[in-house]
Parts: sequence; structure tokens; C-alpha cells
Amino acid sequence: MTEPEISPQDEAARAGWLYYVGGLTQDQVAAELGVSRQRAQRLVAKAMADGLVHVRLEHKISACLDLEVALTRRFALKLARVVPALPAGVDTARGTAPAAAQLLERYLAQPEPLIIAFGTGRSLSAMAAEVIRTPLAAHRIVSLISNIAPDGSASFYDVILRMADKLQLPHYPMLVPVITDTIAERALFNALRPVQAVMELAARADVTFVGIGQLNDEAPLFKDGFITRAQHAELQAAGAVGEIVGGIFDAEGRYIDTETTRLIGSFRIPAEREQPVIGIAAGLSKQAAIRAALRGRLINGLVTDESTARALLA
Repeated sequence: MTEPEISPQDEAARAGWLYYVGGLTQDQVAAELGVSRQRAQRLVAKAMADGLVHVRLEHKISACLDLEVALTRRFALKLARVVPALPAGVDTARGTAPAAAQLLERYLAQPEPLIIAFGTGRSLSAMAAEVIRTPLAAHRIVSLISNIAPDGSASFYDVILRMADKLQLPHYPMLVPVITDTIAERALFNALRPVQAVMELAARADVTFVGIGQLNDEAPLFKDGFITRAQHAELQAAGAVGEIVGGIFDAEGRYIDTETTRLIGSFRIPAEREQPVIGIAAGLSKQAAIRAALRGRLINGLVTDESTARALLA
């Protein structure tokens, strides 16, 4: 891919993104863009004066547009959104959240009632914080996985309750722990009528938003206390590279079956689903998991950043 010509608005939009979303000072913006402090100051001012930045980016940077087209073609996606990369050390969820929220708001604005399904995790929690549009119809929102750990504690990244509180929509949480002690216990939970009702609703979702978790040493399932070190090692030994709402998959995007995966309670998203399944993920540590999810057609939409998009296309 050839590098596109950078327009004045592209440069101002990128400066505004780094300043308002990335939280950089004008000196840091100047260093990041390789310009003087005075020019950085003018670019940030232009981004605001031209209405390019409100909190969200209102101008599509041409490099990001090119990457969206390339991702859509390469992986046969229904949609792709690529946001400007933020500097190293800044949480990538801060970048993907506004774009993901804008996508969600398109569905909230539809006049016909929809079933909207959500995973959980940092990226989706950040998206929930960015949503500003009130729903036009009485949509229903459903969770694909719970946030309850084996010790009964809940994670900080419960998306369904945040969405329900913000949007005032009927909501259906997944009423099971993420992982149980035995297969018999898992079967007992799965047989409960409310759990079956939520699973059936999830299967009929008109659109689904999920995070993509990695299964390396930074695996959210392990770091957040849902699986033990031994279970984490078992999954890695079985070839696991990623997970989507508790569905563990290998480098080809195929779900794996192990003693641990049989204990995980969630709605497993089928491959090649016709309805939109939008993955929200970015960052070096997630690249293998994102690539596998794309290969296996576990997602057909992606919100990511420039650096991750370029790595996926390399």
C-alpha cells in the first residue's frame, strides 16, 4: 500500500485526536507529529475551530479510510472502522471506544426494535462510557457472558448493566458464573429457565458487539481471576490464542474443546454468522487473537486502530 498524501485537515484531525482523546500535552503532540510546538498548537486549534473534534473525531483521516477498505476486502468484512493510533502506553480502548459507540448509536437510532447483544471487558466498557445517543425504539439488550468469578466477586467491566442504566432499555444479564467447578454444575445452570431464555435471545440478536481477548500471559480471563494458572496453561497447551465471550479458539479461529472450556458458561457465537458481529480490539498483544477471529469468521466487523490494522494486513 502506498502512503496517501497528508492533507491539512488530516494533520489537524490527528493533532486533535492526540490532544483531546489521547490526553497528550501540546509539547507531546508536537513530538509525536514531528512538528514545532507552535505548529502543534495551531493544528489543535484548527481541529476545534473546523469542528473536526468534539470528543469524537468528525473527520475521516484518509490513511484510516484506506485501511478500512483493505481490511474489508482482505477479510470479507461487513464493516471496518480504523481510528488513529495513540502513542505507546495509552490504553487502546480510549481510541476504539468513540468509533464503537458511534456504530452502536446507528443501531439505537433505528425505529424498529432490535435485539442488541454485548460481550464484556475493557473495550466494551469504554464504548459504553462514550454512548450519548438515546434509543429511538424499545430495543432489548442481552449479555453473552456474565462477570461473576468463581469466588462470587464481579469484575469492573460489566457492560450490560452500564448500558441498561444509560439507555433505560429492557436488559437480560447472563445469570451464570463465567466458570463452574464441575461439568455437572455447568449443566445445572444451563438447565435453568432464565438462562435458557437469555441464550435463546442471544441467538436471535440483530447485532452483536464483543471484545477479543488474548490467551497469552496477559490473558484477561486469567488476569481477572476467572481461570486458574493451571487452567490457563492447559488452554495454551491446547493451542488457544484468543477468546470471545469465553469461547476459546486456536490460531485458525476454531473453537477448542478441553476440560476447562467445558466449564465456561456463555453464549458461543457461531462462525460465519449472517448478522453483524463486531469485534472491538486493538494492540500488539491482541494481534494474534484478532487475526484468528478473522480467519475463523467468528466476527464480520472490526473496530481497531491504525497500528493493529497495518499489522493484520502485513
